[in-house]
Amino acid sequence: MDKPVERFFAPCPRGLEGVLAAELEELGARDLAATAGGVGFAGPFRLCYRVNLESRSASRVLWRVFHGRYRTEQDVYQATYDLPWRDWFSTSRTIKIKVSAQHCPLTSLDYTTLKIKDAVCDKFRAATGARPSVDTRRPDVRIDAFLDDQHVTLYLDTSGEPLFKRGLRKASGEAPLRENLAAGILRLSGWTPEQTLLDPMCGGGTILMEAVLMARLIAPGLGRRFAFEKLHNFDSKTWRDLCEASRASQIPKAAPAIYGSDRDRRTLQAAHANFDAAGLADAVVLAQADVLDVKPPAAAGVIVTNPPYGVRLGDQAVLAEFYPRLGDALKRNFTGWRAYLFTADLRLPKLIGLAPSRRTPLFNGALECRLFEFKLVRGTMRRPRGAARAGP
Repeated sequence: MDKPVERFFAPCPRGLEGVLAAELEELGARDLAATAGGVGFAGPFRLCYRVNLESRSASRVLWRVFHGRYRTEQDVYQATYDLPWRDWFSTSRTIKIKVSAQHCPLTSLDYTTLKIKDAVCDKFRAATGARPSVDTRRPDVRIDAFLDDQHVTLYLDTSGEPLFKRGLRKASGEAPLRENLAAGILRLSGWTPEQTLLDPMCGGGTILMEAVLMARLIAPGLGRRFAFEKLHNFDSKTWRDLCEASRASQIPKAAPAIYGSDRDRRTLQAAHANFDAAGLADAVVLAQADVLDVKPPAAAGVIVTNPPYGVRLGDQAVLAEFYPRLGDALKRNFTGWRAYLFTADLRLPKLIGLAPSRRTPLFNGALECRLFEFKLVRGTMRRPRGAARAGP
């Protein structure tokens, strides 16, 4: 007998919806529906286990438990109250309610959040005489609500901590890139494990770590726990079998073709600490070096990096001097390579003096960024004098 089809929604960094949709399809999801900031999909409940375990670009996996029309806060309360909460978790579990909205006619989302919380607690109290406690910091169960102009959708979060928290990073440099964004950038670059990879401004090694996990087929969720383990319908055998199959499919140690460097000694120590803690120190070659002096570790390959970008005015002046030198170094040393530079500094193409062959809009949180592709071929890539420069 076919298992019931459930509906889910996986948020992701904006700009990675296409990457996530392709990934979900590979994992067996059906009825894919990409929207700004995430992808809806369908499948049996066990699919959410697999997506939590194996997705590299999703931020969470939300299980849809209600979708319907509303007009007032009382409508939202009643829809929430009518759901079988006791089938999903017990009063011993702590809860947190999160409400987001677009074109919502209700006057206060805070009040709507309170009404949803009251509905859940009132339903438990009516049935059992007890109610779950609220914990806004580390809840057992997160309940997400989304309201548009006519409909309310309620979700149970099956992930718990966001999925970019792989449970691997032990040390991080300043303003680290989130892991799922780094993984998505690698997918957008077209890099495959057969190709040499270099991050010459690697910081704490986030891009490199994601590349190693991809190269060795290590599921990013193997080192952590999930919220679905606290739900009544948790199937521990199915979950254990999935984890065992995932471990069995990993690729054993191989000669590393993944290289990283950074000029800052302490930052590089953080990267070493992260790979040591993950048991993957042998999978990457790290060196202390200035990006302007780095020599290619192979005749051809892919550079993926997140160069610094200025927030303060003084930083911007320094970077305006740095970027042309970076362009010269890439052109001089890395002919035959492809370079992917991810940055929030939209001046980069103009200042680096190289013509990007592709520019992909992405968001790092709320920060608008671009992933610029440069094909480092022989001959000139510089724009002729007097030619119009492309804007960011």
